[in-house]
Amino acid sequence: MPSPSPQPRLILGSSSIYRKELLSRLHLPFDVMVPDIDETPAENESPDATALRLAQEKATVIGLRSPNSLVIGSDQVATLDGEQIGKPGTHENALKQLQKMRGRKVVFHTALCLFDSRIDTTSPQIQLENIQTFVTFRDLPDAELDAYLRIEQPYDCAGSAKNEGLGIAIIERIESSDPSALTGLPLITLTAMLRRAGLGFFGA
Repeated sequence: MPSPSPQPRLILGSSSIYRKELLSRLHLPFDVMVPDIDETPAENESPDATALRLAQEKATVIGLRSPNSLVIGSDQVATLDGEQIGKPGTHENALKQLQKMRGRKVVFHTALCLFDSRIDTTSPQIQLENIQTFVTFRDLPDAELDAYLRIEQPYDCAGSAKNEGLGIAIIERIESSDPSALTGLPLITLTAMLRRAGLGFFGA
């Protein structure tokens, strides 16, 4: 059996500008490919299972057609009292989300998958993990929540909270073992996966 190539192609399987910016922090060359999958949660599927399944599907659909590659897939599901909270899409939906979450703790499940197709795409090596982030929101009045939304317009963010921007002002506390997970790509976990896959950092 041939050994893996020492210089695999690194691919980010995502359309997210936030994940692209995060991955660029590692100073590794990478390409971006957008996976075309149905992200609808399955019936009776738990939030963490949804995130893990979608992260793996995103990496797999690209990895199967990209030999000699390491493909990164990630997905995030926000939950309150076990109920999934999606991307609001509109100002009205975002305000309803924030009203429901104020003064409460929300769990963000950020799943990460690394699909290694360097030997054989029909029998790839897959690393898969879910990182939980616990976010407590401030108990703010409607006027402040509305003003925040009009300034930041985080309508493409799960839970309407763009923590890398002004959203940090509506958050009281963040608890996570991997700080960048909340933004969409857990870099501590990812660098560990890449090291296990044989990639070095700092020119090593």
